Amino acid sequence: MSKIVEGRVERLVPQSISYPEQLPVVARKDEIMRAIRENQVIVIAGETGSGKTTQLPKMCLELGRGRMQRIGHTQPRRIAARAVSQRIADELQTTVGGLVGYQVRFNDDVTDQTAVKVMTDGILLSELSRDRQLRAYDTLIIDEAHERSLNIDFILGYLKRLLPKRPDLKVIITSATIDVDRFSAHFNDAPVIEVSGRTYPVDVHYMESDDDRELGLPRQVSELVDSIDAEVHGPRGDVLVFCSGERQIRDLAKTLRGRDRLQVLPLYARLSNAEQNRVFNRSGSGMRVVLATNVAETSLTVPGIRYVIDPGEARISRYSHRSGLQRLPVESISQASANQRMGRCGRVAKGVCFRLFSEQDFLSRPEFTDAEILRTNLASVILRMLELGLGDVRDFPFVDPPEGKMIRDGFRLLTELGAVDSSDTLTPIGRAMARLPVDPKLSRILLDAAKRDCLNEALVIVSALSVQDPRERPQDKRAQADQQHARFNSDKSDFVAWLNLWRYVEEQRQALSQNQFRRLCDREFLSYMRIREWREVHHQLVVSCRQMSFRVTELQGRDDLYEQLHRTLLTGFLGNVAQQDEGRRFNAARGRKAQIFPASGQYKKPPKWIVAAELVETTQVFARQCAAIEASWLLDTNPTLLKRHHYEPAWNARSGRVMAKERVSLFGLTIADGQRVHYASIDPKVSRAIMIRDGLVTGNVRRPPEFLKHNLKLVADVMDLESRVRRRDLLVDEESMVRFYDERLPIDCASAGALDKWLRRDEKAHESLRMNREQVLTRDPGGEVEAQFPKAIAVGDIGFQLTYQFEPGGNRDGVTVTIPRALLNRAPRYQFEWLVPGLLRDKVIAMIKALPKALRKQLVPAPDVADALLERLMAKDEPLAQALSREIKLLRTVSVTSEDWLQVEIEPFYLMNIRVVDDHKKVLAESRELSTLVAEFRSNTPVEVVSTRNNLERVNVTRWNFDALPKEWRGKSAGTEVVAYPAVVKEGSGQLSVRLLDYASEAERQHRLGTAALLLQHDLKTAKYLKKQLFVDNASKLSLAGAGLEREPMVDAIVESGLWQLLENTLLPRSQAQFEQVQRDVSARWVPHVLEVGNHLTQAVKVASEVRSLLARFGPAEYPNAKADMDQQLRQLFDPERLIETPVEWLTYFPRYLKAVLSRAERLPAQGGKDEKSMAMLFAQLERLNRAKEDYPGIEALCPQALRFRWMLEEFRVSLFAQQLGTKLPVSVKRLDQQWQSVETWMIENPR
Repeated sequence: MSKIVEGRVERLVPQSISYPEQLPVVARKDEIMRAIRENQVIVIAGETGSGKTTQLPKMCLELGRGRMQRIGHTQPRRIAARAVSQRIADELQTTVGGLVGYQVRFNDDVTDQTAVKVMTDGILLSELSRDRQLRAYDTLIIDEAHERSLNIDFILGYLKRLLPKRPDLKVIITSATIDVDRFSAHFNDAPVIEVSGRTYPVDVHYMESDDDRELGLPRQVSELVDSIDAEVHGPRGDVLVFCSGERQIRDLAKTLRGRDRLQVLPLYARLSNAEQNRVFNRSGSGMRVVLATNVAETSLTVPGIRYVIDPGEARISRYSHRSGLQRLPVESISQASANQRMGRCGRVAKGVCFRLFSEQDFLSRPEFTDAEILRTNLASVILRMLELGLGDVRDFPFVDPPEGKMIRDGFRLLTELGAVDSSDTLTPIGRAMARLPVDPKLSRILLDAAKRDCLNEALVIVSALSVQDPRERPQDKRAQADQQHARFNSDKSDFVAWLNLWRYVEEQRQALSQNQFRRLCDREFLSYMRIREWREVHHQLVVSCRQMSFRVTELQGRDDLYEQLHRTLLTGFLGNVAQQDEGRRFNAARGRKAQIFPASGQYKKPPKWIVAAELVETTQVFARQCAAIEASWLLDTNPTLLKRHHYEPAWNARSGRVMAKERVSLFGLTIADGQRVHYASIDPKVSRAIMIRDGLVTGNVRRPPEFLKHNLKLVADVMDLESRVRRRDLLVDEESMVRFYDERLPIDCASAGALDKWLRRDEKAHESLRMNREQVLTRDPGGEVEAQFPKAIAVGDIGFQLTYQFEPGGNRDGVTVTIPRALLNRAPRYQFEWLVPGLLRDKVIAMIKALPKALRKQLVPAPDVADALLERLMAKDEPLAQALSREIKLLRTVSVTSEDWLQVEIEPFYLMNIRVVDDHKKVLAESRELSTLVAEFRSNTPVEVVSTRNNLERVNVTRWNFDALPKEWRGKSAGTEVVAYPAVVKEGSGQLSVRLLDYASEAERQHRLGTAALLLQHDLKTAKYLKKQLFVDNASKLSLAGAGLEREPMVDAIVESGLWQLLENTLLPRSQAQFEQVQRDVSARWVPHVLEVGNHLTQAVKVASEVRSLLARFGPAEYPNAKADMDQQLRQLFDPERLIETPVEWLTYFPRYLKAVLSRAERLPAQGGKDEKSMAMLFAQLERLNRAKEDYPGIEALCPQALRFRWMLEEFRVSLFAQQLGTKLPVSVKRLDQQWQSVETWMIENPR
């Protein structure tokens, strides 16, 4: 009831209010009411059961409070607020919602008639944002203040400031008998009234703790329970055992179960309501043993307890500002907590408390437990204070002011969330966060979710994280519960599991009745009450979000939101990211080590990166509620928190900037490394220095400006000069060039782009940056450098480019000549041994000094000898050692042989480095041995072809239907003029082609062979006729068979050889007309010439058949060397390819040569060792020719001296083995040696 007084509502209060006489607080009623009337603040201290909670509001009503304004009555828990409001209403004989109402997080049962408003302390805090002066209240009762929660401490501090502004406001603080003097002192020595509780005496027994706590504690508890059961300490009664955690409860339960007369009951916060009710609703027989965490210390009153067993430990939540962890260590409890535990017995009868620690230990413990504000993160308190504009948190009048480091850590978290800026000022994000009734981390998530279009999903997850987990795991049915819950799990995210569970629960809730849904929850190990609370929190958050104009709809089953959703979660849990270290171990933010909690869906297959809802330290640090994330997502979550370390700055010519590698870390975790970034914006001074040193000085610029091209050309010229003279003291040092640019470039010029802008802006800039020759030279080397160290070597009409490099020990140290592949066979074979004039003297001195000592002593002093030799020598295509031997013999009469020079070892740079390039100047090979390169690039065909582009070459030629062939052809290869010689060439396959050849002599030889083959192609009819005239009778065929020869190759070679022989002393054709003229001249003589040659060879083949028959009579082991030599001779004489190029003069001698072989074979048994001696003389000469043919392919056809030497060897065979047949020319070893000297001379003059 209420009435209107002067425009305001005045609530009607009963005239007579009754009080239960049995309550201790009623006995002090008059004293308390007087204190309230006379003081603005009073402190009521009393044990549980004294009646202070329900009777104080009634006393305030009797004092006239609550008429125009309300009496606010705070409770630390929602369930207590509902229960207290109902109890007060019952005693005032009214209903809840009338004179007495309550408001908690999800329910508001307050009307205009409500005089006493019971609420949670959080509700009172939220009202501060709308009613800074709390004008709605004339009295505030802060109940259970001894719990010292964050909310209570903040309210007490706020009231401390408010009371001087509201002298009409009465404040009553109720507390257990724990540190009440501190509350009194906080409010300027407010009066304290102590009210005793309704208790019986309690005996305290101290017992020494076991050294091995883990094993000794269960034994001690078990023995005490047995002694209580045996009535050693008095009548049997229920026992309350305090444990530090659920694990200890499980261990003790396992130890105690199995005793017939005991009921063992666990009690902890995560228990389902049904299991908690087993504790509060007594059923069954037997003594009850309740195993409880410290939840039974103040929050819950367990009925019927006569005995308390207190190990003196508890798991107390503590926040570490260093690690950022909310730790749950097991600690020794304070004296006040121990007394609270003792007070749990003695409520129904005399009690006994067993303390499993010594009295000395008890007395040494702190008197009170630290307030929550001293051991938790202060982010939420700071955010609230900033929103309310309460000034610096360091000046706020807390009952126990937190340490500065805790305040700094709270600001750090708010900075991490983006709620405050660097000056600790509230940001727009922080202001929006303060409007949401959840933890700052969770409110930050909701704000970001609204932007990312995943608010519906985030609301489900945030509300789930704000309540106790509804998934129950009963001790005796854990496996079944885990199996039921597994269907909601996600292999990537525990947060997604909440969404799966929500969808399932909502589907079932809508499909089933309330009773059916309750039974479903029981069957599937889900807490109905917690699900309802989850939904209530979700609803409240939805309302709050809609008030902020956020769009909220029903949750949809979208699978494309994983990245969006988890990027959103990162905004709130950024400090809880972790990187996989090894297995399930993770490196968490700020140097912490963590492990995924075993109940997580990520436990079996840990991802590389995770985000966790919380990191909690118990026995070790666990990451709870985890999800897999990508490290790249962290880069844009809160960029202001990223630490960027830059290293290895280096000039990048492609971009024209100094680029550095960047390592991005977040709270000590590297999330990106190695990405290159522009360094000029980070450190312009260092970037400028690097650009100068590594860009301008070295010339490593993609598009060099004109001044730089000029400067680099100057530097390159000087460096080339240094390489030529083999000195490194002509070019100024790097520091001089760095100073040159440093003195002239603007300070802000740290990139190629900035340099280009400056050059375009300032017309004189280019000129100021141009160097002159004097600025890059330390001294002038003189004017003879060009002559002594030329840039090219001229060989006839070809110039070979030279480059110089001074790099001792390097592959290209010394002089390098570049030879196009097309000119390799034209390069002089020995002239490069002479190097260049500037190095030749030093090389000769080095060669003389490296000779064997016996020779070296005769050639001293070496420099003088070298000077004398060089006065007599001129560089030419002759082996340098050979020329030196000749002149030393003349100058000093000292004989130095080629073998002596082979022993000489000199520095590699005294040997010309030869580089072979293709038409595009690409290096194909390098070596200091020209012969090695020639052998490497020599074609496998007998024809050396010019490898460069031309328009003369033809393939598959059958007629002369192409243009006239010049005697020589000129073109370009790798920038050098190439001279080549066209010829009709018979390829290895027999096909005819027009090719460009390297050598005139080779071209002449090949053109003769090709012309003969082309003539054959033009007159195949005559060729066919001739083939039918050769070796046609039976005797000839038998001779061929006996000689081991095939008719067809032999006949083809004779027919073609006839044309080749007829071309001797004939001008080979170069045009179609000349070819036709030659054809007419040769055709008339072809048939008789071939027939004549055929007769000579028929006779020779007949004798060869006899030789083969005679040799076959010898056994395999008889005369092996002689037989092998004769066999080799027969095969060479009748080789079809050799026959084609055999002059007719020597073909006519074939019968005599074969008779000499037959004579040798016939006389072989009678010769004894004479044949072996003759062979030794012969083989020495044969070996010369064979080596020459390997080194100089085709030498017999190209070199007339070699051709004569070859047939002199056949005559030498006649003289050795059939002297009676006579020779056609004088022949001896001496004559052969003389002939071979002429062959060697020819090879030197015509190197390949």
